[in-house]
Amino acid sequence: MNVVLTLLQNGIGVMAPILLAATGGLFTEKSGMLNIALEGLMLVGSFFCVVLVSQTGNLLLGLTLGVLVTMVLAGWLGFVTLFLKANVFISGLATNLFASGITVVLAFQIYRNKGVIIFHEIPSLGRVTIPIISQVPVLGRLISGHHVFVYFSWLILVIAWYVLYKTTFGVRLRSVGINDQVLVSLGRNPRNYRMAAFLISGFCCGLAGAILTLSLRAFVPNITAGKGWIALVVIFLGNKRPMGLFIAALVFGFAESLSNYAQGAMNVPADFILALPYALTLIAMIGYSVVTYRRQALE
Repeated sequence: MNVVLTLLQNGIGVMAPILLAATGGLFTEKSGMLNIALEGLMLVGSFFCVVLVSQTGNLLLGLTLGVLVTMVLAGWLGFVTLFLKANVFISGLATNLFASGITVVLAFQIYRNKGVIIFHEIPSLGRVTIPIISQVPVLGRLISGHHVFVYFSWLILVIAWYVLYKTTFGVRLRSVGINDQVLVSLGRNPRNYRMAAFLISGFCCGLAGAILTLSLRAFVPNITAGKGWIALVVIFLGNKRPMGLFIAALVFGFAESLSNYAQGAMNVPADFILALPYALTLIAMIGYSVVTYRRQALE
């Protein structure tokens, strides 16, 4: 029982960047644009955030830079796709490749290191103890004691739900994804809403990437390690709804937590264990495709 609670507790911490990236991707998906650049956006945010934090020791400044640079890249992706009419899939892949290359090049230029860069001077992320909940035997262990970004990812998800379903902007954004001519008939430009969705995804991915480097206090080339792609899967497995995103992200967080635990507790090849979250991603997508196909067949 203790092992399961520990895995769940660690999984809740691991799910934060995945949940944030998926929340940002939800906006572009609702606008009718599949943003496959979540991986690259996270990577850029992680690098620029940790660089400024290491220079200034200020987490807020680092987060601000990481988010702003990521939003600029997301805005460029939106501009190329929406205004220059580039293929969204090719543009997304190009963004991922650009992010993977530019972060390694800049890391070498700044630190003369193409491998792992450790930042001992970065302040560690403090743990938040929730006074009342922390006293509850099981619930307190699961929910209390995480770093602040875990709770912030939950807050962002709640805000996303409110914006998408309780505001005029959200209604119009979702209508763009269903039939953009409806918005045209109201005298609105669908491209503006889609561009806003790209910028929101950049904001969320910038925060998601920052979590990775700040929690490790280090930068590793391609530190995202497929988490952006997993976030994309989470959007669909969560049925493109905020609560579904939370559950799907928790499942993948638990899978990664399990793989980390299994490396030291089981006599299984490390490569196989490290592949567990990605194998789960593949299985989940196959299952989702089968269920969707059968549902459409019945309709």
